[in-house]
Amino acid sequence: MKDLTQGSIPKHLITMAIPMMVGMFVQTLYFLVDLYFVGKLGGEALAGLSLAGNAMFLIFALTQILNVGTAAAISHAVGRKDKTDANLIFNQSMMSSSIVGIVVCIAGYFGASAYLNMVSQDLQTVAAGLSYLNWFIPCMALQFLMVSISAALRGTGVIKPTMLVQMISIIINIILSPILIEGWGTGHAMGIAGAGFASSISVVCAVIILCLYFKKSEKYISVDFALWHPNIPSLKKISSIGLPAGGEFFLMFVYMGIIYWLIQRFGADAQAGFGLGSRIMQSLFLPAMALAFAAPAVAGQNFGAKKFTRVRETFKWSAILTCSLMSLLTILCLFQSEILVQSFVDEPEVVLISAMFLQMICWNFIPSGLTFTCSGMFQSVGNTWPALISTATRLICFAIPALWLSQQNDFTIENLWNLSVITVCIQAVVSFYLLRREFRLRLPKNDESQLVSHIEKENFASETV
Repeated sequence: MKDLTQGSIPKHLITMAIPMMVGMFVQTLYFLVDLYFVGKLGGEALAGLSLAGNAMFLIFALTQILNVGTAAAISHAVGRKDKTDANLIFNQSMMSSSIVGIVVCIAGYFGASAYLNMVSQDLQTVAAGLSYLNWFIPCMALQFLMVSISAALRGTGVIKPTMLVQMISIIINIILSPILIEGWGTGHAMGIAGAGFASSISVVCAVIILCLYFKKSEKYISVDFALWHPNIPSLKKISSIGLPAGGEFFLMFVYMGIIYWLIQRFGADAQAGFGLGSRIMQSLFLPAMALAFAAPAVAGQNFGAKKFTRVRETFKWSAILTCSLMSLLTILCLFQSEILVQSFVDEPEVVLISAMFLQMICWNFIPSGLTFTCSGMFQSVGNTWPALISTATRLICFAIPALWLSQQNDFTIENLWNLSVITVCIQAVVSFYLLRREFRLRLPKNDESQLVSHIEKENFASETV
């Protein structure tokens, strides 16, 4: 356990964010490896991977409930120095993740075909997406256990073990992808199915290693099957914080689904180009998100310790660091978007659509950085409903005009990208407004740290007299 209620806040943020950035970079490689090898299989395979990959937003929605709820609740318990409650929350999270993972695995195999046929009319794209999902679904199901363990460690201020496990996982994935996709050394090429199988194997290894680490090394919290019977107050605590955060990702799943549905009229190349561009964008976002994700642990412990001034300072430094990084990524996409895209696909039309997407969409990077930071702070104070409200505002502001534009004779894909930039800016403004309101309600200005400082000043004055 690491105490984040003392010391320099920027130092805590950077110290926690660096290993998270490494882990996010590793996660970026995870996405890019699949993109690289599947992109060589053609536009239909890449479109199928993109459509199937969008289903991960639905999984992210469910894992975020456990991720955010577990990390925030444990960080509050750690701030209060309540080890018993931290252990109870962790074990309730592990119990829930095991159950939900099984349900997702069953639902995935029964519902994959219906989802793919809804968002694409191209039979080859649907077949490629289904082939990938059939092997990728175990990876989706195992995400829940991995998320619960990682969130618990993050809530206690421990990041490095998760980073190391992610690195091992991506190395396994990098080794297996060319072997399974293209048949290197085996002569048996699985195609796009190999990408899903490689991901599933790597996640199985990651979960096993994390479980072994917990069994041998972690002392502050540990697995205790005696605590695996449902505890309603703890489950309510996790879900009340996590459900709105999960709702954010569910709305993103709907948002991406709307775009895929609207651009299917432009063919598989358009869906492949958007899928490639959005994957690259998400990969570029990961380091900035690491900074934003470090904030809930730092601010959460200080919130639990009632050091509210330090909570405000955490937001300030997190916003500065995250938005600075996003500004650099904006410049990169404005001037080097084609270079980013050409490494993954050779088809000129897909390259053109994907590069254009990045050049236009990069104008929302800085407001996205502010939104990430605000979402992290909502998690730290234990109220994630405002983040859900801001995401819902963005979806409504995008969906209604997008559906109207799609009915016009001069409708183009560029209309969607311009609209997306506008709606992300609206979301950032709404998030910032709601965070300021949350701070006024939950963070008294005369907090414990200010009171201690005032007492120390009075003692010093009396001693001087």
